[in-house]
Amino acid sequence: MAERSFKKEVLKLKAGEGDIFRGEGILAITKGLLQSGVAYVGGYQGSPISHLMDVLNDAQDILEDLGVHFEASGSEATAAAMLSASINYPLRGAVTWKSTVGTNVASDALSNLASSGVTGGAMVIVGEDYGEGSSIMQERTYAFAMKAQMWLLDPRPNLPSIVDMIEKGFQLSEASNTPIFYMMRIRGCHVTGEFEASDNLRPDFSALNPVTPNREPEKIILPPHVYEQEREKIRDRWPAAIQFIEENKLNELFPGKHDQLGIITCGGTYNTVVRALERLGLADCFGNTDIPIYVMNVAYPVVPSEVIDFCATKQHVLLLEEGQPSYIEPEIHALLRKKDIQTRIYGKDIFPQTGEYTGQVTLLGLSRFIEKTGLSASVLLQTNDINALHSPLDDQEHETLLENVPPRPSGLCTGCPERPLFSAIKQVQEDFGPLHISSDIGCHSFATLAPFNLGNTIMGYGLSLASSSSIRAALPHKSISIMGDGGFWHNGLTSGVVSSVFNKHDGILIVINNGYAAATGGQDIPSHLQPNLIATTMDAERSERDQSQSIENACRGAGVEWIRILSTYGIEDMKSTLAEALQSDLPGLKVIIAEGECMLNRQRRIKPLMNKAVADGKRTERARFYVDSQTCTGDHACIRLSGCPSLTIKDNPDPLRLDPVSYVDNSCVGCGVCGDNVHSAVLCPSFSRITLVYNPTWLDKALSQVRQGIIHYFQRSDMRKKQARSL
Repeated sequence: MAERSFKKEVLKLKAGEGDIFRGEGILAITKGLLQSGVAYVGGYQGSPISHLMDVLNDAQDILEDLGVHFEASGSEATAAAMLSASINYPLRGAVTWKSTVGTNVASDALSNLASSGVTGGAMVIVGEDYGEGSSIMQERTYAFAMKAQMWLLDPRPNLPSIVDMIEKGFQLSEASNTPIFYMMRIRGCHVTGEFEASDNLRPDFSALNPVTPNREPEKIILPPHVYEQEREKIRDRWPAAIQFIEENKLNELFPGKHDQLGIITCGGTYNTVVRALERLGLADCFGNTDIPIYVMNVAYPVVPSEVIDFCATKQHVLLLEEGQPSYIEPEIHALLRKKDIQTRIYGKDIFPQTGEYTGQVTLLGLSRFIEKTGLSASVLLQTNDINALHSPLDDQEHETLLENVPPRPSGLCTGCPERPLFSAIKQVQEDFGPLHISSDIGCHSFATLAPFNLGNTIMGYGLSLASSSSIRAALPHKSISIMGDGGFWHNGLTSGVVSSVFNKHDGILIVINNGYAAATGGQDIPSHLQPNLIATTMDAERSERDQSQSIENACRGAGVEWIRILSTYGIEDMKSTLAEALQSDLPGLKVIIAEGECMLNRQRRIKPLMNKAVADGKRTERARFYVDSQTCTGDHACIRLSGCPSLTIKDNPDPLRLDPVSYVDNSCVGCGVCGDNVHSAVLCPSFSRITLVYNPTWLDKALSQVRQGIIHYFQRSDMRKKQARSL
């Protein structure tokens, strides 16, 4: 199960020569791979390109018909290692993951791959998770491309360019015997459009036509071969790449009437640049521009001759390069100065040093550039107007904004099985005092934010247990490490559990087993669909596989003796288990496996079944909770302990009480965490559970009338008593 299904959309991948293909960028990428004769594809799911793995997974029938091998990799390192097939054999291969954290995980394999060089085209499609929509620390792929000498493609975000650069990228890789990065930004992944398709190509070699084993000792990454491999990168591969880029015009030049000016931009930011020029009256919506633009669809390597030819006849050139440090700007400065070309280059001096070049940032930067060049009085006037409209907020305006629009940090979904776990930990801290908690990548990282505020560090996917190893001896209580089931299989088992057992780590590991790689859209993982998590009909083979790949068996196999398995929704049980682990005298690692299905995937699974049952006229029940406004004290401790999006506030119905009361809105999924928290933490008894009945039977209706009658009787009795007291 995944967040989104592409079962219908992938049928478009069968389009042939001359057909018009319409769809999203991620579908266009897949079509480009098939048109390039790719032999194998793989990758590790992760935003913002997790849907690419979903597309590939849903297109397995098409891939199999072409003889293309596909697999979901256990980590980015696993995916990168797949590309070794292209070292000795003329096999085209592509893998995908999220940058830059994924590239860091894969760096060992990528460095070895880049050193050996490739025979078949090898492509890494990275989701460049940089900028205001990012979910990670702010770094870019460019540094790794330079370090490892892997070429970096950054195509213009339109479907014809995306597909063309996929096909040209494989050719570039083979022409220079070098693996390449193909960079896709979030907007590029989901841009829509159309292009003229070509036929899908069967790979020359596959399971349908096996290759003959071939060994090339000079490609082994051991001395003395590695010294020659380094020389080969600069002596042979680099010139071959430059020649291919020039001859095939991978970079683009868009002319303009103001020949004394120029703009250099990478392909990924081209649309933003043209839109800003259009708003300044210097371009139209079709991309016709008054200022010449040099588009670097190949961000690395920089092509010296193209840059020199573009800048030689210009007085002022603006370079747009997102992020810090700048890599392209110093290289362009060096190229021009060595040729004694005195063109004035503007870059980080008028654009921000850090951050994504959004529409507003690009508009302001171009405005400053135009002012410095003195283009025309009419444009200057328009520029001044834009600066006035988009000037940064002053302190007073910022305070006013915060007063009227409260900040909304990321949080767990309604009914998330991880919420009761963190509620339990928060309550346990009331008895034991502050606890050191090593957090991890995943949904549970949101517990570091309000209202839980739990977690000291996040070091990497599956690295929470490893990150607590050095602090455990200096703490008054055992350290707690939290990781998800996805992180456990990605890295946590080897770097965390195995290492902790070997080093006699006396800490606590909580593995949240929600059944999926939930944070990236609900993809399958090795322990997916265990029978005790999801009650569905499964064949014996699938059930046996799930049992053998359980987190418990993996931990016991690594030598863990103290293991407890319990539901995340049992707050009292979780509190007592945590207290037991914190007070245990048994040496060694304590592992708590907290199980509860991802609520988003659960709702995706059961809602269609429930809707069908209701539509068929079957009696169907749905649980939800509500708060008695008369009983609620207005303290809102329930919200501070839970933070569920469905738990909010409304005006107090009592005119003598000013504090708003708690309220459960209609998004409630009936998980019961709010009520359990009230009971466990001994809060006010204002929560009640109700059962909504669809297509009620005659008995349901009769019981409802009886209940309503009893309630009305006591309400009238209570009203008479109040009236008597008032007299």
